[in-house]
Amino acid sequence: MEQDIRPHRTTATQAPLVVFGSVNIDIVAYTEHLPHPGETIHADRSATTLGGKGANQAAAIARLGGRVVLAGRTGTDAFATLARDRLAAFGVGLGHLAADPDRATGLALIGVSRDGQNSITVIGGANLGIDTADAAALQPVLAAAPVLLLQLEIPLPAVLAAAATAREGGATVILDPAPAPAGGLPEAAFQVAHILTPNETETELLVGMRPTGPDDAALAAGKLLDRGLATAIIKLGSRGVYYRSRTAAGFVPPFAVTAIDSVAAGDSFNAGLAVALARGDTLAEAVRFAAAGGALATTRPGASEAAPTLAEVENLLRRQPPAA
Repeated sequence: MEQDIRPHRTTATQAPLVVFGSVNIDIVAYTEHLPHPGETIHADRSATTLGGKGANQAAAIARLGGRVVLAGRTGTDAFATLARDRLAAFGVGLGHLAADPDRATGLALIGVSRDGQNSITVIGGANLGIDTADAAALQPVLAAAPVLLLQLEIPLPAVLAAAATAREGGATVILDPAPAPAGGLPEAAFQVAHILTPNETETELLVGMRPTGPDDAALAAGKLLDRGLATAIIKLGSRGVYYRSRTAAGFVPPFAVTAIDSVAAGDSFNAGLAVALARGDTLAEAVRFAAAGGALATTRPGASEAAPTLAEVENLLRRQPPAA
């Protein structure tokens, strides 16, 4: 049923999953509420952590027990050392993480309110130096990879080039369209990605409507499939997840957790989706597994540090079984 998106190879081949994307250091301020324009507020506390959507997804895969290679760029500054040390501690493969001598390591300035909402300003740095040559250098590892995860904190030409190479090699390509370009995505993106995973805001930028529930999400997913996409997975935050492919559709209700920080929850979702598909789960099974991982990531502060373990995800799935 899921032959249009499941990888031709599974993790039984021992080939690692590949993440091609951004590496940042996050400087986080935790406040009672997010500041309004012109407002200055005091933070309760701060943290300096590993971030960037690429690094977050790679770390989350490793936390789930998956083998993973992260490709991208850092600078050669102190933040680069911090990022690489923390990625290595997670068990992420860094053989394709280049050091850019001309650009600083990416930074993200993040505000998190007490109700778990966030606002993020990204300074791309070395991430913005990534180009199609970086994508071409990935060909040997992509030739064996079961899944490639992509995001949009690196230049789009490099994203599309890596996606095309991975797809030709038989990998499943998962694209998180975040941050979504104001003008939407080019048609090529819908042809080279098997799966697109927008949230509500990104969905609105892509199709012109903001989904607030499964009915709206179904309409939006249909619009994405009409553009040539194989599978759309629309993340509705605390309202659940809707998915639709050419052969299957469904809705995963939200898991009952106490959210305190939504930073990188979407990255844990995508990591879980990749791990589940690579081991052979159906689309429905993979989306539910991913949704549990994303929910758990909201229950603790931080970005990569908030990613749950495999045991934690499996425990939540047992405690909250699917509706009959």
